[in-house]
Amino acid sequence: MTPCGNCNCVPGVLLCFFFGVLPGVCSETLGLNGKWSLSNSNGSVSLPAEVPGCVHSALQKQGYIQDPYFRFNDVSYRWIAFDNWNYTTTFTVSTQLRSKQKVLLVFDGIDTVASIWLNGVAVGGTDNMFQRYDFEVRDFLRDGDNVLKVSFSSPVLYALEQKRAHSAYRVPPDCPPDVQHGECHVNYIRKAQSSFSWDWGPSFPTMGLWRGVRLEAFDVLQLVLVSSVPLYIVSNSQWIIRVELHVDALQATNGTILLSVPELESEQIFHMQFLQGRTKKSFDLHINTSSEVKLWWPNGHGDQPSYLLTVGGFQDGLKILKTETKVYFRTVELVQEPVVGSPGLSFYIRINGKPIFLKGSNWIPAHSFQDRVTPDVLRNLLQSAVDANMNALRVWGGGVYEQDLFYSLCDEMGIMVWQDFMFACAMYPTDEDFLQTVREEVVHQVQRLKSHPSIILWSGNNENEAALATNWFDIPMSEKPTYLMDYVKLYVNNIRGIVQEEDQSRPFLVSSPTNGVESEQEGWVAANPYDTHYGDTHFYSYSQDCWNWRNFPRTRFASEYGYQSWPSFSTLQPVSIKEDWSYDSSFFLHRQHHDSGNQQMLLQAALHFNLPNATDPLKSFTDTLYITQVMQAQCVKAQTEFYRRSRSEIIEGKGGTMGALYWQLNDVWQAPSWSSIEFGGKWKMLHYFAQNFFSAVLPVSFEDEGTLFIYAVSDLSHDLKLSAVMSLYSWSSLDPVCTLRSDPLLIPGGSAAAIFKQRVDAMLAGCGRCSRLTCLLAFHLEGSSGQQGPTNHHFLSSPKDAQGLQRPDITASVQEDKSLFTITLHSSSVAPFVWLDVGNIPGRFSSNGFLMLSANTTVSFNAWRPTSTAELSKALTITSLADVY
Repeated sequence: MTPCGNCNCVPGVLLCFFFGVLPGVCSETLGLNGKWSLSNSNGSVSLPAEVPGCVHSALQKQGYIQDPYFRFNDVSYRWIAFDNWNYTTTFTVSTQLRSKQKVLLVFDGIDTVASIWLNGVAVGGTDNMFQRYDFEVRDFLRDGDNVLKVSFSSPVLYALEQKRAHSAYRVPPDCPPDVQHGECHVNYIRKAQSSFSWDWGPSFPTMGLWRGVRLEAFDVLQLVLVSSVPLYIVSNSQWIIRVELHVDALQATNGTILLSVPELESEQIFHMQFLQGRTKKSFDLHINTSSEVKLWWPNGHGDQPSYLLTVGGFQDGLKILKTETKVYFRTVELVQEPVVGSPGLSFYIRINGKPIFLKGSNWIPAHSFQDRVTPDVLRNLLQSAVDANMNALRVWGGGVYEQDLFYSLCDEMGIMVWQDFMFACAMYPTDEDFLQTVREEVVHQVQRLKSHPSIILWSGNNENEAALATNWFDIPMSEKPTYLMDYVKLYVNNIRGIVQEEDQSRPFLVSSPTNGVESEQEGWVAANPYDTHYGDTHFYSYSQDCWNWRNFPRTRFASEYGYQSWPSFSTLQPVSIKEDWSYDSSFFLHRQHHDSGNQQMLLQAALHFNLPNATDPLKSFTDTLYITQVMQAQCVKAQTEFYRRSRSEIIEGKGGTMGALYWQLNDVWQAPSWSSIEFGGKWKMLHYFAQNFFSAVLPVSFEDEGTLFIYAVSDLSHDLKLSAVMSLYSWSSLDPVCTLRSDPLLIPGGSAAAIFKQRVDAMLAGCGRCSRLTCLLAFHLEGSSGQQGPTNHHFLSSPKDAQGLQRPDITASVQEDKSLFTITLHSSSVAPFVWLDVGNIPGRFSSNGFLMLSANTTVSFNAWRPTSTAELSKALTITSLADVY
């Protein structure tokens, strides 16, 4: 937005300009962010507070509480969410602002239940964290000091009150499992559902002004929101940009609108009339068909070019508005069509006419306190996703609709976003007050976000179809019709209806997992929403052997799957003390919010690995953390590789898999979880593995009844002629016992195909000096230009049964090389799962958790703060599998 000379303007929302301004049009704003005062209900606690922010952050900053994440503080500080809190600020307004005909007090985000008071007058109330609120306050402003107070009610007690008021029938679940140490009835309040606890996170029911606050004043009209959605018209092979202007006008205003994309030599003028009040006007800019439109592509499939769209408004020859916004061109389709050789339907995303295999993870809130989610935190996490060859993230429905920067970065990085609406793992009330606040929430969020090309799909909720279909909450059959009716009322009649009216550019799913159109035909709740012949699947199994691919569902699309691990010692150390550093300590039991999670990790690990047995307590502890990460990385690797090789196969009617989004990318605090990135940004072993198993070209191995198969998987647009190169190694030697090469095979772009097949016993016999227990297999793909994709490995037996595996006695030397540090490793023997750790020095290795099959290996380290070779050398620890027995 171009500001006018005398206005304090907020970019993107106000009408202010340098030249030719129609008298009375220019808007005034007064930002109210910054220092406020905060007090509890009885005044016993009073302190300064930052806005945007929340009560917990303010209390910690002023020293009233410790780090809420320290040890057991999530329970110790429960009292905060049971109290009521007041935010207060004093400000003065200019005569010029007060002279405007309309003055709005705008809150971009209030968490959650609050009443707003200006100079002692109640101006409004709020009950939804996910809405933008504004209130007319011109008549309440005065000369001199103005006092604004926002009085927050306890979200926990509010939720309880709402539950008690809903007496006709229960809306389950009442409370989270005891292991989560959480609060009850979160489904009755429109705030982040995970803020009352989840199986990976703490209970911190926050309160506060979590987004910006300001006054906006104007005379004639104000531009509230601009959205721009490119659409491709197939019938005449032309792009249009549908531009929506949301305007607040004090009087009917006539004029013209000029839309222009100069780089595409496209410009149109429209006559318009904005009626009094808040209105939405839609204009279609037809793109010049002689101009070449560069398309937005997901990461790994092309670039993400943008164009500048200019919107100008004129009245009587004078400019009354001008704004500029980025526009990206792409089409998106969710394809659900009959599949040859299979009952059911396909389920995949097509971008710009090209089927895309979605590779990525699920996104949860990056912090319990959203004011701590800085631009640097977002950039680091999203860049980590891109660097692991991901092209998609699912913004999960129990958190928050993310801040604008999140989606802008996804646009720029080519990360496709599967966007849930914020409903998860629960039934919800459908009284008119609740539905009305949800309707306002959905309208606001869709209008705010639909201009982002990264968002490829809306989804109504997380797992609520499955919860209802498979009766998670023990609802009697006689009562089920009531809940089915509520489900359809909320997600179909309301949310789906609004989305289809507001955004025709992308698909909408009612739930995840779902059978898609099959669920729709069954009345929106399928008998089995996990049917692998349709839609997407969530799958978790902690007791079955994760190395056995037969245990995985051959699904059309895997939108959730995963295994837990513990984070690194350096991540846990700041929130714990020495007595906590034991796998069976009270702290470790308290931090684990998934029932039996700690035991499940060790039982799964013990299937293939010897568990650590060091006598030193600290080493035993850190070794156990390590083995959980090894287990998690191998399990998710095995499952993801299964999904990737299943993209081109239909076996017994199942397959054609076109998505693998593991649970979960990031962490909300320092605790065991399914994440591949620890709280603070440190990569777990899993994330380093993801760099390989999400590679554009990937070799995958598996065994079926004693026969070894190697598949070549390609996400590329062009065909490749590839061979598999396989080397058998003895566990006791760094020299390969023998090397095999398959005949070249043409692998079509966007496919997976078997490239090698042989009985394992025949391969071992042909190689000689090898058995399943004494050898392992390393393999890669080669084409005319050399190696394609990463080197992979195949264990012929469980490592715990390996014969000849020795402690490798790895040594390291660290050198500085411009902006990077290089670490040269020397090993005396084969070393699986080599893990480099530099403690609390933040940064990232080029490779980690790898299988070392050569005497010397070099990796680089990119430090995120200044450090030195001396500091790194001192902090560096190296662990391999044989070092923990």
